[in-house]
Amino acid sequence: MRMQTDKKTGALALIKELVILLLIVFVVRTIGFGLYQVPTGSMETTILVGERFFAEKFTPWFSKPARGDIIAFNQPETMYVYSSNPAILFVQQYIWGPVNLTKRVIGLPGDKVKGVIEDGKPVIYINDVKLDEPYVNKYPLISVYKESLQEVDKLSEAYLTELLLTGRIRSSDVNELKGRVKEQFATQKSFDPAVSWDKQPFYRIQEDRIALNGEGEPVIRYPYTVLMPDQRPIQRGNGNYWGNSADEFYIELGPNQYWCMGDNRLGSGDSRYFGPVDGKHIHGRILYRIWSMDSDESWWILDLLKHPIDFWTRIRWNRFFERVR
Repeated sequence: MRMQTDKKTGALALIKELVILLLIVFVVRTIGFGLYQVPTGSMETTILVGERFFAEKFTPWFSKPARGDIIAFNQPETMYVYSSNPAILFVQQYIWGPVNLTKRVIGLPGDKVKGVIEDGKPVIYINDVKLDEPYVNKYPLISVYKESLQEVDKLSEAYLTELLLTGRIRSSDVNELKGRVKEQFATQKSFDPAVSWDKQPFYRIQEDRIALNGEGEPVIRYPYTVLMPDQRPIQRGNGNYWGNSADEFYIELGPNQYWCMGDNRLGSGDSRYFGPVDGKHIHGRILYRIWSMDSDESWWILDLLKHPIDFWTRIRWNRFFERVR
């Protein structure tokens, strides 16, 4: 009888210790430190897809982010509906809710931020002073299919057939839509034109997966291309305007508002799209890169199981344990 009681007491003690440990881990990850992964190329080439980062969360609690900081924040209200209930809001912000975004701080509270086109290139002014941005991606982007061309053709045909059968398009629209449908199976990657495809510094690019335009040439977007030249930003009142991801914008930031943008200006959904970020949604500052691999898997172990040999050839050893600036 006593032995059973001792076992029961020991089990309860173990459960108690585990619960306390989990609570400590939760508190540390919530207000202290965190690990982040950026799933898109919005911060290239500062941050590449397949990299993991260490971030500190003390700054947002005790001080304000500085211009140039790379921060993690929850989606703004324009992209996500937050609850007015404090308990639910806490869950949304720290446990389960909006997507985390990673961008660079461009404008600080009280700044006048203006995006204009000068000499055919987009530039930014802060309080009427032109901003020097050495971190902006200076490499072109090339469209690359995620699957083989044969597989992309099959997927495109299947999708178009579904649209036809459901009456969403007419048979006369098929040829016109083929190219646009195939685009959804492509992703844009930074590349160095001076280096061969098999020695690219950022991503491994398979030549037979490069998307081609109607003339048979690779689909490439060059640095400093003006975004949405035919669409105007949306007037927001009080002289502010932004939207449509246009490179022309103007905003006078409020007391706790930040203007945040990705370093890869041709491939970033940022404040040009969703507007200013409220400081209450900022929860981390990216400091160090701890892991880098050419993969879009959320968990590296899955990639290892799927590709046990190829896995090792896609690790970017030269980008491990670096300070991110």
